[in-house]
Amino acid sequence: MGERSDNPGHTRSWYAASALDRRVRPRLEAEIEADVCVIGAGFTGISAALELVERGFSVVVLESERIGFGASGRNGGQIVNGYSRDLATIAVRYGTDAAVKLGAMSLEGASIIRERVARYNIACDLVDGGFFAAFTQKQIREMEAHKKDWETYGHPGLEMVSASDVGRYVQSDLYIGGMVDRLGGHIHPLNLVLGEAAAVEAAGGRIFENTRALSLEQGAKPLVRTPDGSVRASYVLVCGNAYLPPQLPEISSRMMPVSSQIIVTEPLPEGLAERLLPANACVEDANYVLDYYRRTADNRILYGGGIGYGGRDPRDIAAYLRPHMLKTFPSLASAKIDYAWSGNFALTLTRIPHMGRLSDNVLFSHGDSGHGVTTTHLLGKILGEAVAGHVERFDVWSSLPNLPFPGGRRFRVPLTVLGAWWYGLRDKLGL
Repeated sequence: MGERSDNPGHTRSWYAASALDRRVRPRLEAEIEADVCVIGAGFTGISAALELVERGFSVVVLESERIGFGASGRNGGQIVNGYSRDLATIAVRYGTDAAVKLGAMSLEGASIIRERVARYNIACDLVDGGFFAAFTQKQIREMEAHKKDWETYGHPGLEMVSASDVGRYVQSDLYIGGMVDRLGGHIHPLNLVLGEAAAVEAAGGRIFENTRALSLEQGAKPLVRTPDGSVRASYVLVCGNAYLPPQLPEISSRMMPVSSQIIVTEPLPEGLAERLLPANACVEDANYVLDYYRRTADNRILYGGGIGYGGRDPRDIAAYLRPHMLKTFPSLASAKIDYAWSGNFALTLTRIPHMGRLSDNVLFSHGDSGHGVTTTHLLGKILGEAVAGHVERFDVWSSLPNLPFPGGRRFRVPLTVLGAWWYGLRDKLGL
């Protein structure tokens, strides 16, 4: 499937093969101190670290693999605003006050990305515009309700798209309409997190790769032990998400790793990618188990979809996803698949991110439930605010109830699969 990535320690993805920063950061091999120790160098951890170094804190980031090794460097690269549950659902579950407060933050993740890309001159192929594609009239009605709800929270960028105008965004016979989000967009996620990490280092932060956090000793100044060293800090931020090891069951029991798969074509003949996606907007469809896709900066189609609860993958990712791509774009029948990979994201039972404290000075955030590109940036910033003593927004998130999956670790996967099967059947039947 094309050339191998020469970027050691990363999954063999197009992102790793086209990463601009290949530097391998050192392992931690000493006993050191810092104001804050961040566990995890994905979007959440790096966003928090950048917020903190900008505020003048000394920060150490520990990453068990490479920067962006997990979902932050493997995802579809789509800037999707909001959360995995809409604001109307949040209002019903948690009350109008919570919905208003979360609504006020719901566009901020994308703004943080754009502001940091501009401030630090991060080359990550940022393109504006996202399109939500509908198969059924029911999905159109849901989008119209979603648009109306969003507008009450100050989102001005949504526009319904008729069947006759779908071709402005995607040349496919599958869809009967949709909705465009002018404030959405897409990026090269690994280059984004690497650029943000470089900004952390330029401001004095230290990042150690291949350095797993083996234990966390809580207290007045928590101690994080690693295989060859340790970090003593005033605060610890746990940002491992779906790749967090099981040493912290208070967090890991409230989430489930879920895999999603991606394929990337070879560079396409001149003009083909532009004809398929004329506006260069990223696309996701409106099914419960959805497909998502976009153009890349080097003239490929990146196509993702599928769900593997518990982090399980199909035996052959390309063989599984290629029929999805060809159903959407039959003209790609002769296109070779250069890359195929998967990655895990963290799902919560509520599909709402889970933030909280293990103690006064050990904070965590995880469970972005498929909307991680934007929410991780927002919640990482909020973790940094909380360490700096501004806890108002952190308290909004940490006050939301979060529940363990029914059936515990043994039965959470089959029970969730059963639920997904039911919603997938509804999509197929148009219910």
